[in-house]
Amino acid sequence: MKNIQLLNKIAKVGTDVLDKNEYNIGSGVESPDAIMVRSAAMHDMEFGANLCAIARCGAGVNNIPVDRCSEDGIVVFNTPGANANGVKELAIAAILLAARDIKGGIEWAQGLKGTEGVAKAVEAGKSAFAGTEIAGKTLGVIGLGAIGGMVANAAVHLGMNVVGCDPYLTVEAAWNISRSVKKAATFDEVFAEADYVTLHVPATPQTKNMINAESLAIMKDGVKLINLSRADLVNAADVKAAIATGKVSSYVTDFPTEDTVGEKGIVTIPHLGASTAESEDNCAVMAAHQLDDFLKNGNIKNSVNYPNVSLAHVPGCTRVGVFHKNIPAIIAKISGAFAEQGINIENFITSSKGDNAYTLIETAAAVSDEIAVKIAEVESVVRVNVI
Repeated sequence: MKNIQLLNKIAKVGTDVLDKNEYNIGSGVESPDAIMVRSAAMHDMEFGANLCAIARCGAGVNNIPVDRCSEDGIVVFNTPGANANGVKELAIAAILLAARDIKGGIEWAQGLKGTEGVAKAVEAGKSAFAGTEIAGKTLGVIGLGAIGGMVANAAVHLGMNVVGCDPYLTVEAAWNISRSVKKAATFDEVFAEADYVTLHVPATPQTKNMINAESLAIMKDGVKLINLSRADLVNAADVKAAIATGKVSSYVTDFPTEDTVGEKGIVTIPHLGASTAESEDNCAVMAAHQLDDFLKNGNIKNSVNYPNVSLAHVPGCTRVGVFHKNIPAIIAKISGAFAEQGINIENFITSSKGDNAYTLIETAAAVSDEIAVKIAEVESVVRVNVI
């Protein structure tokens, strides 16, 4: 029986995917073979020798020490697209919050409690909160993946002109984007055209502070910014300076920080992007299916540190998953290790992702712990899982 530890409350519809006769699941589980997590910080956690997979019920993995996991041959899964609709809907709300001072108007109206003639006061004061309509305006979408693509399509249906850029756009994602979305070659092209800019890219060293004084200078005067991705994408000091000069008319973010809460021109939402019952269920179900397929079959789908690898299972065969560095001649060395033990490889598949690679092997022979150790001794092999 495999042990799966839950670091956060995971939707029951997700854990129900996992057969209780095959998995011991719970927050108090010790020596886990796998972990399911949402937002719990894992950077300071010590990982036991049994841990071979971490499933993040969501897209971002900044709470997980991915590099350390790669060094130990631990697969880190995420659930791209599972919460996309929830974030898309909040993005549309954020665009409207940026277009019109709805938040300021509501707060002002709430303050009228106890005032005589509220209706008359509303008519006299509402002009202070007037805004503009979004139809006919240009929305710039940075990142056209699962969420960004849905936001772009929704904005088209709302009558906006949409221009987007994604250097890493997949063919599958491209098929789902409306023909009405203009594809820009660079982020700067998007910045120059857009009345609204919405960010839908992961937080990486390359994207950190991508919205800064330099990028803001390219944008139109009075541009409106929406950030439902990560706080680190935006240099808050530069945005506040741009708000003071009128370069930025409003900034809506789903990541409140000490630098943004209570600031004029900034609307801070308390990280509600994927906080819907539907999103949490979808993420938990997807994460559970991915863990189940990996633990039972060695297949990998939606890993952030290892490649997608899937091999049809031949009944009666033993599977061996080999995590290794992506270097020349490594496959020959691994297959040679099998040959030295007199084991014939019936079927295999291998793929790489950056410096990390994974080879899934099937053999009709039994693979003992001793043989697994011999394979692990091959130079640049990180981990061997016998399934």
